[in-house]
Amino acid sequence: MPPCNIHGTAVLLGDRGVLVTGPSGAGKTALALALVSRFSAQGLFCRLVGDDQLFVAGHDARLVCRAPGTIAGLAEVYGIGPQKLAFEPAAVIDLVVRLVPAAGMHRFQEDATETIAGCVVPRLDLPARDAFSALPAVAARLGLPPFGKTEAF
Repeated sequence: MPPCNIHGTAVLLGDRGVLVTGPSGAGKTALALALVSRFSAQGLFCRLVGDDQLFVAGHDARLVCRAPGTIAGLAEVYGIGPQKLAFEPAAVIDLVVRLVPAAGMHRFQEDATETIAGCVVPRLDLPARDAFSALPAVAARLGLPPFGKTEAF
């Protein structure tokens, strides 16, 4: 199956790939940059994979994301525009974070999944435009510090 283009932002946190989805203005880039900043400060290898547009494809039932060449290594900073950033060319996705309106959130969520490019990936719904609250939820779901391994992967 050829790669398809989706609207989202992906990061690599240690050996874990995270795909952040949601409507324009939901805070996908802000969350991705906050994740990279937090976990790289803890000594974990972290990189942007792609911001805003991604090519996704299934490989052996695993979802792989890549940035289109024209925007690889760029992150759109709200109010400023695209800025250069260290990046990885691809990542296998272990978690989809879907940014949704806070009014529709449940305090505790049932385990959920999302099927993208024929691959079933665990999904966590988090409030849009609230990177601060999202950081511990993503860490807990992936078993990252302070909720799991404390040494670098």
